[in-house]
Amino acid sequence: MASKTIKFGVPALAIVAIISIFVFTGRSASNAVSTVLLGNSSNFAVLAGSGITNTGATTVSGTAGGDMGSSPTPAFTGEASVTTTGTKYLAAEAIVGGAKAALDTAYLDAAGRASTSAIATDLGGQTLVGGVYTGASSVGLTGTLILDGANNPDSVWIFQTGSTLITASSSVVSLINGAQACNVFWQVGSSMTLGTGSNFVGHVFAQTTITDDGGSTVNGQLLARDAAVNLNNTTIINDACVTPSASPTPTATTTVSPTPTVSATPPSSGGSGGDTSTPTPAPTETPAAEATPTPEASTVAGGELPNTETPWVIYAVLGALIAAIGVVFMLQRRKRS
Repeated sequence: MASKTIKFGVPALAIVAIISIFVFTGRSASNAVSTVLLGNSSNFAVLAGSGITNTGATTVSGTAGGDMGSSPTPAFTGEASVTTTGTKYLAAEAIVGGAKAALDTAYLDAAGRASTSAIATDLGGQTLVGGVYTGASSVGLTGTLILDGANNPDSVWIFQTGSTLITASSSVVSLINGAQACNVFWQVGSSMTLGTGSNFVGHVFAQTTITDDGGSTVNGQLLARDAAVNLNNTTIINDACVTPSASPTPTATTTVSPTPTVSATPPSSGGSGGDTSTPTPAPTETPAAEATPTPEASTVAGGELPNTETPWVIYAVLGALIAAIGVVFMLQRRKRS
């Protein structure tokens, strides 16, 4: 009877193990969202199809690039009051056309991702971990939207809107627990409007126009496929992703102990004679201080970051195996009894 139970138990354990691996690894893969590759558009903070307009003092910068251009219509109105660390392309240039082609590819990539969650008409007051969030029509943002990186610097958010994306005045997108602006993407089915004083985060891929009502800050890119980008005292910071560096191992230092020296002191005139030895400490050797290396941050322009996620799948599979072994032993006892 025991041999039959053992013969039954071995394949049962194997089946449980295989099912557990497929279930848990499949679930892990479905929750992981890969980044949207920007290609030749990564160094453009502003990119349009029918021209760029600007009102007031607009500032553009960022480690990924501060280029500005429009294709196929290279119009740029109010460019004199725009300060940028990149290049303002005022005429038709092949590099701008290449960036527009890369934008089209990125837009279609973001639009084609499988949704992991539907979103309400307003994103304000929510805290979202990485995923693909889909709105069937227009989407708004009133108040604060929090994006939680869950201590994973390569968490990715993709927002898909069927129509417009409109932020209210003074609205905020906040990043916590390692979330990075370079990993946030907005695929907008028509136009986007930034309300006055909005603090926005992410790469915006709009089908038509992008308009700032005034004084907004964008940590990311404003990229319009077919129409214009309208700036108004706008601040744009197009930073690349930051890859955390490993902390260096501290170097041990050796402390040198002082060696006592003996000096002879002559007897005093009224003393009993003899030498009195008084130890005189030698100068203490002080070890030279060693500089501790400072971790450096490396950047990757529009690329994917290494996966630092804990391999919890292993623990889940082990737990399933232990549970299966317990079931087999219970069956043994019942059959013996």
